[in-house]
Parts: sequence; C-alpha cells; structure tokens
Amino acid sequence: MTTNPTKEILIQYAELREEVKDTRRKIESLENQISKMEEEGAVVDCVKGGAGGTQNFKVLGFPYPAYSRKKTLLYTRKATLETLEYELLETINSAEEFITGLTDARMRRMLSLRYIEDLKWIQVAHRMGRKYTEDSCKKAVERFFKEL
Repeated sequence: MTTNPTKEILIQYAELREEVKDTRRKIESLENQISKMEEEGAVVDCVKGGAGGTQNFKVLGFPYPAYSRKKTLLYTRKATLETLEYELLETINSAEEFITGLTDARMRRMLSLRYIEDLKWIQVAHRMGRKYTEDSCKKAVERFFKEL
C-alpha cells in the first residue's frame, strides 16, 4: 500500500512539530549546562606528581575545552532549529492549503482537529459532536484517503 502524498504532508507536519519541540528542549538543556559552567567558574582537580608521583596537587582552572564544545553545539542546534521552524512553516502552509481546499466541511474539521491541532481520535470525536465516535472518525478519514 502506497502512502497518499497529501496524507504524508499531514503526517510530516505532526512529526516536524515534535522534532522542533525536541530541539528546543535540547537547546534549553544545553543553555542550562553552559550557564552552570559560567556560574561555577573555575573547577578544582587533584593530580599526582612531583617526588616520584607521590605528591598531590590541586589544579584550579576553567574547563575551556568542554565549554567551547557546548557553545559550538548550542550554535549548531540553534541553526538546526531555525531550519526546522522554516520547514515546519512551509509544511503547515501546505497542510492547511490542502485541508481548506476540500469541499467536505466535515472532513475539513476532522483533518484539522487530528493533524493540525494534533488531537487524539477520541478528542476529535468529542469535538465533532455527539453522533461521532473515535472509530467513526478514524474510519471516515481512512476512507477519505483511500478515495483520493
């Protein structure tokens, strides 16, 4: 069974939305790590050396290599997020254009609720009204895509 290109746009939109959320979470985590490094400043480490490696020394310094790697990764993730957000915008435009171009108002509502608003099928049924069930909404959309 081949996937319908219009259905693929709707699925792609949902996946892109989640990818953007994941990337934002990664950026936030990295920013927190960098802030913590900046707040803590210098780190202390113990090393052995001197008289045959028997003396202990404390070394104080800022972890520049780790800090630099995290900053570089942060810039990369921010660039990735920008690209994903642009792709998401393009995809939502295509998805909404497809949905608004449909003549069947019932199907427009179902597709919009399911794919654009990202509701579960049971939530779609509740929003559609009393005579709709989770299964009836799901089957109606499946039939719609088969008929395209």
